[in-house]
Amino acid sequence: MIEYKLVGDGRTDNTESLQALLDLKGELVLLKGEYLTGPLTVHSDTSIRFEEGAVLKFIPDFSLYKPVYTRWEGVKCWCMHPCLFISGASNVSVTGPGTVDGSGEVWWKSANERRNSSDGPQTEIEKRFASLNPGFEDQPGGGGGRQVQFLRPPLIQIHESSNVTLDGLTIKNSPFWTVHPVFSDNVRLSNLVIENPADAPNTDGIDIESCTHVSVDSCYVHVGDDGIALKSGSGASGIQDGAPTSHVRITNCTVRAAHGGAVIGSETAAGIDNIEVSDCTFDGTDRGIRIKTRRGRGGCLHDLVFRNLTMRGNLCPLVVNMFYRCGCSDMSCFSLDPQPVSAETPSLYGLTIENCTGLESRSSAAMIVGLPESRLKDVKIRNCFFSVAKDGLRPVRESDMFLGLPDIEERGMRIRFVDGLELENVHVEGAARDVILEDEE
Repeated sequence: MIEYKLVGDGRTDNTESLQALLDLKGELVLLKGEYLTGPLTVHSDTSIRFEEGAVLKFIPDFSLYKPVYTRWEGVKCWCMHPCLFISGASNVSVTGPGTVDGSGEVWWKSANERRNSSDGPQTEIEKRFASLNPGFEDQPGGGGGRQVQFLRPPLIQIHESSNVTLDGLTIKNSPFWTVHPVFSDNVRLSNLVIENPADAPNTDGIDIESCTHVSVDSCYVHVGDDGIALKSGSGASGIQDGAPTSHVRITNCTVRAAHGGAVIGSETAAGIDNIEVSDCTFDGTDRGIRIKTRRGRGGCLHDLVFRNLTMRGNLCPLVVNMFYRCGCSDMSCFSLDPQPVSAETPSLYGLTIENCTGLESRSSAAMIVGLPESRLKDVKIRNCFFSVAKDGLRPVRESDMFLGLPDIEERGMRIRFVDGLELENVHVEGAARDVILEDEE
């Protein structure tokens, strides 16, 4: 019988021993120490328990992360093996108080050098993924680097799995998205501390994609992209998959520094519904509540509730933006004239925002903009107070990332292409007008 020993000295590669122990299923306990490893796969009926001071640190050698077929920025494709990959599994728990460290610095440097390149795949690794993903040039992306096929791994991906719990961990320095449940059901994320530098590219905190029955409770997120995001696939590929995100509850969470606090989109193809975000704080995030999509993304968004949120020092605390600019060069997506409605036209109805406070906003109090051919419907905002900062102001156009809309100077609540708007006990302090109804001007 082979005895697998783990060495937590911060120098020894434990990949073979760790994977062998995980293949046995059951319980794996990591004692205090730093355990270097390559990517790992977790099976059903497995628990990993991190004792205080235990660190699982992934080796940033790109060649170790072999191709797996999963979903990357909303499209099924071959991409790099997630660092910790819970795939096709049920009854899995990964619990703290230890740390999962993705060694992201090397990944971020390469991503910043390559993701906006116009010369296509160049390295051997990029060329390999390009050959595995024919037609990738026409696939939608969110800015992570699909066009060069440097398809970085998420730190923890929960893929086609059920009854999975992550609790009490510190999770940091992710190469790409940090915690990514996708095509999964009954996922519980609680008491997590997720930390990436504010300038680390595409390091979203939690991305819940095409999942049902997910709870996010008492998590702290400080990252370099969106904080807690809900997605359901991108464009034609996501529409074909037909896997919505539904029945998600996010409560008692704090998000700092991120591009958005609680975010829906921009990958919305299969729809997102029955979402409740409550009793959270979004402190210094660019946006607080952020719903972003556009023509070509598709999907019906409905029954979305945000209540009892405190948002401070945002560019804009409340954004609904159907003119989201990232990842699209087709300017018809941003026309103010009605376009033909298709399966790739997003829609939204049943949005409730109540008992929310947005203080010291630096660009504007709110931006709520639908499409002329797909107007927002049944939007209720109740018992909310917003204020505009007295100094450190930014241009109103920085409220969110959009194209096609005219610039405006007023910092109140910008509203356009909305039917059935109800405002009850809503006040804006520090703006010339509380509400700018652009359709009526």
